[in-house]
Amino acid sequence: MQTLLEIDQNILLFIQEHIRQEWMNGFWTTITHLGDGGMLWIALAVILLIPKKTRRAGIAALIALALGALVTNVAVKNIVERIRPYETVPGLIRLIGEQRDFSFPSGHTCASFAAASAFYRTLPRRWGIAFIVLAALIALSRLYVGVHYPTDVLGGLVIGLIAGWAGWKLSK
Repeated sequence: MQTLLEIDQNILLFIQEHIRQEWMNGFWTTITHLGDGGMLWIALAVILLIPKKTRRAGIAALIALALGALVTNVAVKNIVERIRPYETVPGLIRLIGEQRDFSFPSGHTCASFAAASAFYRTLPRRWGIAFIVLAALIALSRLYVGVHYPTDVLGGLVIGLIAGWAGWKLSK
């Protein structure tokens, strides 16, 4: 477990020292805020409820978002209670405000992949791929801005994909 924590820390410090650039910070902070509270994904799902031909996509995404939030934000975060990396990794600087909840798993990543994977299964492929790319950017942004460990993002991705699959199945 200690080795995994060291790998997590080293990846974050590598991102900060070798990938972060002042000119990119605005882009990545904007991307990370797109995932705040899952509101973008909720709004997209609600909009998709309106036309009959996309209604199933909206329903699947809302179910996936609800399942992902319950598992991630209500259960796992409060069981694991992992402290944010900017509080424990010496020298790590966060680019956004302090986060109010625990670190594992990433709620932004979970919500993004829950909705995007539900959209991928229910919308035309080009839209599904675009939403998966946006979800991936939001997930990566959490590392770039210094508020999650890589394993937090990976955990959120796995839970999000499972929630997206469940939302798709339950929307049939």
